[in-house]
Order: sequence, then structure tokens, then C-alpha cells
Amino acid sequence: MKVKIIGGGLAGCECAYQLLKRNVEVTLVEMKPQKFSPAHKLDTLCELVCSNSLKSNDLSTASGLLKAELRLLDSLIVKCAEETKVPAGNALAVDREKFSQLVTSKLNEFDNFHLISKVETSLDKGDFDALVVATGPLTDESLLPALKGLFGDQFLYFFDAVAPIVTADTIDPEWSFVGDRYGKGDGDYVNCPMDKEQFELFWRELVTAETAQVKDFENKDVFEGCMPIEVMAKRGQDTIRFGPLKPVGLRFKDQRPYAVVQLRKENAMGTLYNLVGFQTHLKWSEQKRVFSLIPALKDAEFVRYGVMHRNTYVNSPHFLNDDFTLKSNPFVAFVGQMTGVEGYMESTLAGLVGALGVYRRVKGLQPIDFGHETITGALTKHVSTLNQDFQPMNANFGILTPLSQHIRDKSAKKQALSQRSLEKMNEILTKYEV
Repeated sequence: MKVKIIGGGLAGCECAYQLLKRNVEVTLVEMKPQKFSPAHKLDTLCELVCSNSLKSNDLSTASGLLKAELRLLDSLIVKCAEETKVPAGNALAVDREKFSQLVTSKLNEFDNFHLISKVETSLDKGDFDALVVATGPLTDESLLPALKGLFGDQFLYFFDAVAPIVTADTIDPEWSFVGDRYGKGDGDYVNCPMDKEQFELFWRELVTAETAQVKDFENKDVFEGCMPIEVMAKRGQDTIRFGPLKPVGLRFKDQRPYAVVQLRKENAMGTLYNLVGFQTHLKWSEQKRVFSLIPALKDAEFVRYGVMHRNTYVNSPHFLNDDFTLKSNPFVAFVGQMTGVEGYMESTLAGLVGALGVYRRVKGLQPIDFGHETITGALTKHVSTLNQDFQPMNANFGILTPLSQHIRDKSAKKQALSQRSLEKMNEILTKYEV
């Protein structure tokens, strides 16, 4: 069996691994280093271009449950993330360069893996038994005509943004402190407090700052899950003060600050920190001016400014089965964020399920039904179920089938949902001999 995969991001690499370990010959076509998207910079595969955090590991969270399900499914991405993690409290965050290098090296260990650097323009699977398209939200314009030819007017767009990174030694220690909310965690965040006057000055300059020109896409929607800080701020001061700048659970000089900007480690050495929740498409000069109004960052060195880029996704319910294969051709699959799953781990999951989808279709095996009680199943159903207003979806407990018994305590309810989901996943793995 031979499969061609287009795209070497999270979904494409996870898909490749799942097929390779099943003795499938895999050819992965990746345009880097021949060509880079506006947000990519590394020559290696599986580059993270937004945050370096894969969110919480806690089973009381949907992101923690999703990673637990991925571990049961033997996810390469999760394993590599755990080997290259950096301290981030309950979250799983990685050193992005080491992570990318490790994933690339793990795939290259397989004799049946072939990597081709090429800008793909066609969706023809040729002599391959199956084709998987994993070009992601930054799909190159060279492939857009082929995609539009297949999907027609059902092709959609939204914006995404990435946060700036500063050097650790330029953060002012007089106006910052290390600590986690309510004292939980191991002090993995640097907190930058502001009093009322400082915050209001920062807010005024933020909402009036000049944004970078976004060609051809000015009227497209911003996905709520990754909204630029300046867009959020324009909804009112309290939108960001009760959002990414919330001061709850933190103390500075024996009192709660009016607002707090949190910085999270960007690399294993702790020499770089990113501004949590500060995805932005302000002009770079404006980012330097406005973000330097945060007292702890008044002399900060910005090693990367936030950038705005186009994210592309498909109206998947019209076209995809719940194993991410095409309804019109089950030997072709689309996986990753372009299918309407939003997030690193969600994209990884799509690559994994898509690999199982094409593998089982080619082998004549019954497609796997992950049901509505697992995060895996709920996300695949979201992608494949018709609705009037299809939008990208993160992992969340709200998409799971409700519990049969009523549990008032929110924490206990989430734990019960997680326990049920993992039990269900184990049943599914046994039933389908995955």
C-alpha cells in the first residue's frame, strides 16, 4: 500500500507516522525549504507557528482529555512533545525547534518514508492507493485553484495571529514576578502587573494603534479562539482585563494588581518568553511602542513580533466523512486545521483519524466509529455533520454526549466525562483492533 501526503505540519506528520508503523509506504510532499509560508521559518517538519503551548494536561479539561485519548492512539506528536517539553505549569509546552527536529528525525527512521520538497499544485493521487491533503491553514496559493475546483464556493477563510516573543533578560525584575495563579504550579510564568493608570494608558494606545495591511482579506471574520489582542480590546477595557490580562489569583507587593500580562517560557533554556494571549496584527513598530508601555517590558527586546496570516478551512460537513475521507472519493482525505478543527492537538487528531480512515478504506476494513462520547468522536462528528453555520471547533466538553446522571459540581462532572470517554476509547480500540 502506498499513500501520498501533501503537507508536513502536525496533521501530515501524525498521519505519516500512523501509516508508516502499519507498513504503508509513505511519500510526504512538503514545500519547505523550497518555499516558506509567511509564518514558517524552520527547515524541519512539524513547525509550530503560533503558541508553543499544547494546552493543559489536566483530565478535568477538554484539552487534557484529548491528549489522553491521543496517547491511547499512540500519537507521535504527543510523544515528541513530552520529550521536548518546557516548564509551563499544568500545560504541555515545548521547545519548538527541538520538537520540530525530533518529529522529523522520528519519521526519517522509517525505511518506507520518502520526503520530497516540492510546491504541490495538483490533487491527483496518481499511482498511489490514497492521497491525504494536510496543507493546513496556511495552504499555499499554488494549490488553491485545485482546492477551489474541488470545493467550489464552499471554500472559507478566517484570520489567525501569533504572539510576540521577548528575551528573558530584558524583562524588568522590578515590575515583574514569577508565580502561578493561586500559587498552583511551579512558577512557570513571569507576571507583568499594571496599576489602573498604567493599564488605561496601555489600553488607549492599543485600541488606536495602527494595524498592518491585510491584503484581500479585510472583510473576513476573526476566529474567536485566536483573536488579536487589539480586536479584543476594542470591545472594551474589561474584555481584556477579565480575559488575557485578568489579575485574579495573583499578588504583587501584597495586593492584587489592576491587570497582569503573563509571559510563558518559549524554549527549554528559559531565555525567551511569549506574551500569553497577545496574538496581534499591529505593525511591528506599533507593537514595540504599545507593548513597551507594559512596565515590565519598557526595555524588552522583541526577538519576534506578532504577525497576522490567512487561515484557510473547508466547509467540511458538505464534503467529508467522519474519518476525514471525501464523500465523493474515500481514497482521498483532508486532515488538520483546514477541515475545521481548531488547535494543535485537534489538528494532530485529524491527521491520526485520517490515516486510519484511508488505511481501512484501502484495506476494505470497516471505518472506525469513535462515537459521541469521546473527544475524538465528537470532533469528527462536528466536521462531518451538516449545520447552517459551520465554524472551526476546539476540543470542549460541550460537544460530548451529556452524562446520564446529573452532577452539579462542575469539576466532578468534567472528571466523570473524562473517565467515561477514556473507557469508551479503550472499548473502541479493542473492538476495531486498532
